[in-house]
Amino acid sequence: MLSKNKIKLIQSLNRKKDRDELGLFLVEGNKMVEEALRSDYKIETLVCTSLFGENLSELRFNAGEIIETDKDSIQKASLLKNPQDALAIVRQPASGKPQLQLNTSLYLALDFIQDPGNLGTIIRIADWFGINAIICSENTVDVFNPKVVQASMGAIFRVKCWYTNLESFLSEVSAEKTPVYGTFMNGDNIYTEQLTKNGIVIMGNEGNGISDSISQLITKRLTIPTFSSNTSKSESLNVAIAASICCSEFRRR
Repeated sequence: MLSKNKIKLIQSLNRKKDRDELGLFLVEGNKMVEEALRSDYKIETLVCTSLFGENLSELRFNAGEIIETDKDSIQKASLLKNPQDALAIVRQPASGKPQLQLNTSLYLALDFIQDPGNLGTIIRIADWFGINAIICSENTVDVFNPKVVQASMGAIFRVKCWYTNLESFLSEVSAEKTPVYGTFMNGDNIYTEQLTKNGIVIMGNEGNGISDSISQLITKRLTIPTFSSNTSKSESLNVAIAASICCSEFRRR
């Protein structure tokens, strides 16, 4: 049975303050919960219908606590409009700088990304293109925000998001001659420029782009050109779509 206290705990994970204090985050939906159970993350509590639990076989025992209940109870606890058959309370992994291979690997860096859906989608994009870590500015939206988790479609369990002072970090890597790319409206055409296999690609804020202090640390400015002949064309691309195009072009080479 799902107690009132457990429902209260689940719903409290919608707030960053509570997530940080408890060191927990919420995962919802059948596929997402299954991804969590298959990951290295510690699953504190699995809440599911009996049928969902049966279909998972032994996998469900990766959770420390299993609560089988009905869909009505899940509905009461859920943060979604249309919840499915399962949700899970998951322990946040230990924070800390990931092992970055700057001489050989490609990474994304995010400068003040605000929209949870954008961050979740960028995590999913990184996973697809084999990027295992994202460097986030301290003012980028929390990776454990339920909307970020949902939009990542399970990629959050494979891609590490590290929050740091982005300016300081880029100052360090620039001193080591690591290529630092940034996307701008007035950069060089990404389709014709020579791109390295390693480096950092910075994606800027949804409304303001890359901040001035970060722009000064970029060694190569890139742009995704428009092919529209309409005079009233879109002013810019969504940041997640731009990230996808950039990742595809870097990997294509």
